[in-house]
Amino acid sequence: MAVITGVRVHDIRFPTSLEADGSDAMNKDGDYSAAYVILETDGDLRGHGFTFTIGRGNDLCAEAARQRAQPLIGRDVDSLLDDLGGIYRELASDSQLRWLGPEKGVVHLAMAAVMNALWDMAARRAEVPLWRLLVEMTPEQLVDAADLRYLSDALTRAEALDLLRASAPLRQQRIAELADRGGYPCYTTSAGWLGYSDDKLRALLQEAVDDGYRHFKLKVGADLEEDRRRLRVAREIVGWDAELMIDANQVWDVPQAIDWINELAEFRPLWIEEPTSPDDVLGHAAIRKAVSPVGVASGEHGMNRVLFKQMFQAEAIDFCQLDSARLASVNEILSVYLMAHKFGVPVCPHAGGVGLCELVQHLSIFDFVAVSGSLDKRLTEYVDHLHEHFVDPAVVVAGHYVLPSKPGYSAEMLEQSIQRYEFPTGSYWVDSRAEEVLVGSRPLSPAVLEARRS
Repeated sequence: MAVITGVRVHDIRFPTSLEADGSDAMNKDGDYSAAYVILETDGDLRGHGFTFTIGRGNDLCAEAARQRAQPLIGRDVDSLLDDLGGIYRELASDSQLRWLGPEKGVVHLAMAAVMNALWDMAARRAEVPLWRLLVEMTPEQLVDAADLRYLSDALTRAEALDLLRASAPLRQQRIAELADRGGYPCYTTSAGWLGYSDDKLRALLQEAVDDGYRHFKLKVGADLEEDRRRLRVAREIVGWDAELMIDANQVWDVPQAIDWINELAEFRPLWIEEPTSPDDVLGHAAIRKAVSPVGVASGEHGMNRVLFKQMFQAEAIDFCQLDSARLASVNEILSVYLMAHKFGVPVCPHAGGVGLCELVQHLSIFDFVAVSGSLDKRLTEYVDHLHEHFVDPAVVVAGHYVLPSKPGYSAEMLEQSIQRYEFPTGSYWVDSRAEEVLVGSRPLSPAVLEARRS
C-alpha cells in the first residue's frame, strides 16, 4: 500500500521581463513564475502540479499550496486517486482556508496546484496521458469528479450525465480524427507582446506564418494609434484570410472598450479578449452587444465556475478562455466545459504562461473527444516560451498541438531548471544579484550573464 509521504513546493521564477516576453497593456514587466508542487510517495510514483503567476507574490502561492497539501500526507494513494472528486471536496471544505477566498485568489490558485499534482499522479498510475485518463472515464465517474456546487440553476447532474453519455460512443472516432488532423488546432501569441519592436513583430509573425499558423493574437490597449499601426503591420504579414485576435488584458472601462474596439474593427479581429474587469459580467455583456461582429473572449482570470456560469447565463462572451491553473484543477474545469457546451460557447483555453500550454493541450483534447465533438471556432493558445524546462514539453506542428503520449499531465519540470530558477536561492537568482551589485541594475538575463562571465 503506497502512501503520500511528503510535499515539496518550489517558488520558480523566470526573468521573462528582461526581454518583454509576456508584456501587455496591464502587465508590462512580468516574470513568468510557478508555485510548483511535487507530491511524494513511499514508492516510485509522484505527482507534479503548479499554478501560474508573474513574479512577486509567487511565494504566497507556494506557501498556500504547502498548506493545502498537508492533509494528504500519510494518506493511502489508491484511496485518494480512486476518488478525486472526494478529495477535492474535502480540501475545498477546509473552512479556515476557505475563508481567505472563498474559491478565489491565492488559496484557489494553491488548490489548483495541489489538485493538478493529484491528477498528474492518477494519470501516471494509469500509465496514460491525462487526456486519455479523462476520456476513458465513464460519464458517471466524470460527473462524480466535477464540482457542480452552486450550478444547478444552469447545469444539473442529470444534464451533465446526458451530455457525456451522448458523446461516449463517439470517443474513439474523435481521437482518430484528431490524430489524422495532426492534433488540436492552436493560435500563437508569441509575436504579439506589446513590448516588442516592429522589427521583432514582423520577424516573429513571418516565422509563425512559415511554420503553418493561420491564427495570431496581438496585445492592444496602451495607445490607439500604436494599436492601429501594429495591426496594420500584422495584416501585411499574415494577410486578410488569416484570423487575427486582439487582447486588452482588462485595461478599459466599458464605454472606453466599446469605443476602442470599434476603432479597431477595420482590422477584422475575430475577438477582443479581456476588454474590461474579468469580474464584470454585465460589462462584458454590454461590450459584446455593442461591438458585434467582433467577438468577446474572457476567462483567463475567471476566478471560479460560478463566474463562468453567470457569463454564460448573461450571454456575455462568445469565447470561453478558462485557465488550467486559476480554476481549481480538472474538477472545476469539467464543470465549465459542460456548461459551455450546454450554452453553445466554444472553449479556447488561455495558455500564455510557464507550463500552461503543457496542461491545456490535455483539456482541449478531452473537450473535443468527450464533450463538444466540434473544432468550429475552437483554438487553444500557444506561446513559445520556457517549454525547455519540462520533461514532457508540448509539441506544436503546423499550428496543431500533437497529442501527448507520455503518462501524466505534462507538468513535471526538469530538476536542473528547479535548481537554477528557484527564487531566491537558485543559481540564476544568486548570480544575477551579484551582477546587480556590480552594474547597479536589475537582474540580468541568462544570456547577458554568460556573456559577462566569458
